[in-house]
Amino acid sequence: MRTEAEKEYLIRAIDALDREMIVVSPDHHILATNRFTAKKRGKDIIGSTCYDIYFEFSTPCDDCPACRVLHNGKPILRHSSKSLLESERVSCYPIYSVGAGLPEDILAARTMGSESAPIIDALLMVDFDLPRIGKLEEQLRRSNAFLKNMLNSAVDGILAADRKGKIFIFNQSAAEVSGYSIEEALETLYIQDVYPDRYAWDIMKKLRSDEYGGKGKLKEYHVDVLGKHGERIPISLYASIIYEGGQEVGSFGFFHDLRIRLQLKKELESAQIQLLQNEKMASLGKLAAGVAHQLNNPLGGIMLYSRLIQEEYELSNPAKDDLSRILKDAERCRDTVKELLVFSRQTRQEKQLHDINKALSRTLFLLEKQVLFQNILIETRLSEDIPQVLGDIQQLNHVFMNVILNAAQAMDGRGKLIISSNLSPDGEKVIVEISDTGPGISADVLPHVFEPFYTTKEEGKGTGLGLSLAYGIVESHQGRIVAKNSPDQGSVFVIELPINPS
Repeated sequence: MRTEAEKEYLIRAIDALDREMIVVSPDHHILATNRFTAKKRGKDIIGSTCYDIYFEFSTPCDDCPACRVLHNGKPILRHSSKSLLESERVSCYPIYSVGAGLPEDILAARTMGSESAPIIDALLMVDFDLPRIGKLEEQLRRSNAFLKNMLNSAVDGILAADRKGKIFIFNQSAAEVSGYSIEEALETLYIQDVYPDRYAWDIMKKLRSDEYGGKGKLKEYHVDVLGKHGERIPISLYASIIYEGGQEVGSFGFFHDLRIRLQLKKELESAQIQLLQNEKMASLGKLAAGVAHQLNNPLGGIMLYSRLIQEEYELSNPAKDDLSRILKDAERCRDTVKELLVFSRQTRQEKQLHDINKALSRTLFLLEKQVLFQNILIETRLSEDIPQVLGDIQQLNHVFMNVILNAAQAMDGRGKLIISSNLSPDGEKVIVEISDTGPGISADVLPHVFEPFYTTKEEGKGTGLGLSLAYGIVESHQGRIVAKNSPDQGSVFVIELPINPS
């Protein structure tokens, strides 16, 4: 039993609350109030019904918390309603008769349906001034909405996971990079699903180290993540561990998709290589022109005097054979000099508008009856809607013939040759592709195929100038020629010619 002093303190404590507090009977009559309620509502409310005083109703409210407590004997700690004490939420507690026992024992007896379970004498209703709490909740809701918008507006992907790896933050950029929707990620995704192999554990190991930006931090770490369909996506990751009371509770990171940057880097490197190749070809062209001019005069003399000897002297058969061999080799040197002059762009170009499809067809007509092409299946896929190209048709024919012959020789005269022409997506270039089903070009040879005098053919079967010449001709037309290996089999030469060169 409480002493009188304890009771006095309890009453004073109740009266010190600046919240409405009323005690009502099971039939909803107000039995007592604290001082704050009496001052606000008036002292004459004792004996009146709560539904009459607060709402001027003639019957109890439809969602009355007192009725619910009377029914099940359980206190209601937060009741969302506007039916009592003018608050959206009130608390209602059962008050049992004196000596009824502990609340948990009473509730257990009522739950078991015991006939001796204590009866509720009254009910305590308290308004905890929840409009003020509601205001704080509204501020919190706005803050959360602002944070959510900020995360989803971020350019980089942002995610956070608890210690078990369950993701609980996943923004819009992360969704766009990975292919997962935000809902999918938050419901089903674990951090271990994001990284291939055991990278997730490796990242946590680095985060706990002091060597990668300080303990608990990881700065600009390049790693792959897995997209929804299993594709590997290169990213630059910044991550940190989330601590609470000195203990790890999760991890947080934001990452930048590196695919565009790596693609640009690759294109830049390719452009630099192309520029170096152009400079090398230009230098070699000047050298070739000088060599060709220096060789022309002595070659002309060798051929002239060899013919004079044949015509003016009676020679034995062995001598005639030797002289014929000299003339044949001299003529071969002369042909090489001609190729050198063309390669060095010392010959005059006559550019006009020409139909590339007709040029390809004419070249095939000249070649397909040759013995080398007897066992080669030639397939043409020439687009009919490509415009004419400004160029020197004789030189372009030389390019096509060189590349087609190379393809046939690579297949040893047996295989399939596919020749196609199309308009580029931007409508500014005609693209010719010549592909074969040969062995392809080895990785160590591919970077050198357009270099002068570079050849993989046996000695005496090639000068190494054919593709160099083709390269120079295409460059002089402000175009581009590229060699690559086909994903299936063989090699592909792609020739791009501008429709309107500057």
